[in-house]
Amino acid sequence: MASDIFTVSEAPARGVSRHALRNGRFLAPTSGVRVDDADPSLIDRCRAIARVIHPNAAFARTTALRLLGVDVPWQLEDDRAIHIVTPRRGERPQRYAVVPHFCGQKQIDVIDRFGLRVTSGPQTWLQVAHRLDRNSLVSLGDAMTRRKNPVTTADALSSLMRETFKMKGLTLCREAIELIRPGTDSPMETDLRLLMVDAGLPEPLVNVPALDAEGGFLALPDLSYPHLKIAIEYDGDHHRTDPATWRRDVERRQLLEDADWLIITATADDVIRYPERFIARVRAAIKRRQTLAER
Repeated sequence: MASDIFTVSEAPARGVSRHALRNGRFLAPTSGVRVDDADPSLIDRCRAIARVIHPNAAFARTTALRLLGVDVPWQLEDDRAIHIVTPRRGERPQRYAVVPHFCGQKQIDVIDRFGLRVTSGPQTWLQVAHRLDRNSLVSLGDAMTRRKNPVTTADALSSLMRETFKMKGLTLCREAIELIRPGTDSPMETDLRLLMVDAGLPEPLVNVPALDAEGGFLALPDLSYPHLKIAIEYDGDHHRTDPATWRRDVERRQLLEDADWLIITATADDVIRYPERFIARVRAAIKRRQTLAER
């Protein structure tokens, strides 16, 4: 349920005194506006701030990522500030609890989200690039073009990047765009894929259906080498702790194994702590399958 939002100038008409404006009932997300909620959601905080900023302004950066429902890269998780971008310097808000940014472009790529002006997926990806490394920027691009509920496309990311000039992180974007693969389900799947590519392994396919000998659907592996019948599955903690997920995993793997697919399971340790061990397992599996194919 949305919170009641009003500007300070509207308070008298609502019967709200100056004293009441200062008590704990109303929260001031920024100067000149109040929310009738001691702990409003991010959406309501932004709705309140939108009442007192320039109409050309848009919510940006980590604020936009959260409003778009995109996984925030770990480097930016602690950034809880409200970021706002404007196309002109004179339109930047000078208010507390708001971080203003000047885009320097004639037009900002903006979408409507919850009735708010929010920088689009491609615009947001470009604007946070300078705070990320290559892998995190690729992972963010994958998250924006994920299999379920994507917020943009790889073509849209590439198109806006080509139209953008003189932006911090643009060189890194040009490198990262070549590595983005739409259709992923989690950032760790991207980390796993990049780990394999950087180790010199053939790039696995992302969420491509595994088929039986008659062309029937078996499963949708996270990563795979279909021509070798190798499926690589990333198991997060929820695969172990959620009974329904665990049962689906068992059924899927039994179907793959019955069809002579080799399954390699990876965990967070394989990505973060022991990547060499994981790479050795994949390399050995590829070699075994290639040997069998040659016989």
